[in-house]
Amino acid sequence: MHTTVEFPEVLRLIEDRSAAFRAAVASVADLDAQVPTCPDWTLRDLAQHLGDGRRRQAAIIAAGPGAAPPARTDPKGAPTAPRDREALDAWLAESIALMLDAMRAAGPDRGCWTWWGRSQAPETSGAVARHQVQELAVHTYDVQFSQGAAQPLPTDVAVEGVDEFLTTVAATTVPWPFAPATIDLHAYEGRSWRLTLDADGVRCDDLAADAEPGDLVVRGAASDLVLYLYDRVPLESLKTTGDTEPMEQLADWDPNA
Repeated sequence: MHTTVEFPEVLRLIEDRSAAFRAAVASVADLDAQVPTCPDWTLRDLAQHLGDGRRRQAAIIAAGPGAAPPARTDPKGAPTAPRDREALDAWLAESIALMLDAMRAAGPDRGCWTWWGRSQAPETSGAVARHQVQELAVHTYDVQFSQGAAQPLPTDVAVEGVDEFLTTVAATTVPWPFAPATIDLHAYEGRSWRLTLDADGVRCDDLAADAEPGDLVVRGAASDLVLYLYDRVPLESLKTTGDTEPMEQLADWDPNA
């Protein structure tokens, strides 16, 4: 049985991916260019979203268990991010620092509001930190992709990211409304997971080495798996065996609708 990454390492990954995001933004010639993977946003919108969102997460963590979240900000609304390049970079650095400070003060086990109350992930600052690694990693990819310089997610981030997405975003106790199915995901880096979709919801487990193949088997590099799960690359970029319909249904399904 695999365990999740320890809290200090999660915080290190947040620092690493935030530095990569800031470097990617700093290298952009035109911050008013569109982001193909976030088609409603410019690169400036994306930078504001990332900074405002991390400040919001800092407030959520600091507020503690049960507190209602602060209102979301609209990247196209009244701007809070500076337009000056150096000031923007400093503002982004401060945004991440505020979130990290709140996480360190809370520790990994303190409860806080999350949007995933019916998933397998706990409602704690540690689980929020885990998810923030992926937010930063995928948005770094977005900036790089917009410049024709997309890089794979680092292996440690990507392997952790598959597990985090499946247990936090995909898993739910909301009954699966379609035909029951099992989906096996294999990262070339050595991790494997099984999603079970049935009347009890969607569950994620480590896949036993001797398990019979599921209804759908998906294989790929962990980075490609994460980018598919976040709708950045198509399913066709992965190797699949079996019926792809359950995965397509899962991608389109909103259990909270």
